[in-house]
Amino acid sequence: MIRYALFLPLLLAACPKDETISGYADPEATFALQELDGRSFAAQATISFPEEGQVRGTGPCNGYSAEQNVPYPWFQLGPIRATRRACADLAQESDFFSALQAMTLIEVHGGTVILRDEAGREMVFRAAQP
Repeated sequence: MIRYALFLPLLLAACPKDETISGYADPEATFALQELDGRSFAAQATISFPEEGQVRGTGPCNGYSAEQNVPYPWFQLGPIRATRRACADLAQESDFFSALQAMTLIEVHGGTVILRDEAGREMVFRAAQP
């Protein structure tokens, strides 16, 4: 039994750390969308990475969540689950969710998160101030 206890620290050290975006972005931060394809985003939308493999946020009208399990710097959302409220910003929400679903790469630089796709589209998020 003691022999096995000696190997426990080695086994624990061998456990992989979170290689998804959740392991690189502040799990307490909420990032607000500032730019979509080089233009200011007029509506409000957010994204956060509260725990391994989880993405949550708000679109201009609805809250959403999705899974994201590919290693950093890749980004691939599973199906987006969103509430179904109507508001005056539904067109911007459609643009937001469409762009978010298309993103394939992610960068984290302190309080800034940048999402990109192969076509050159880009979403720039900055940590929201409390």
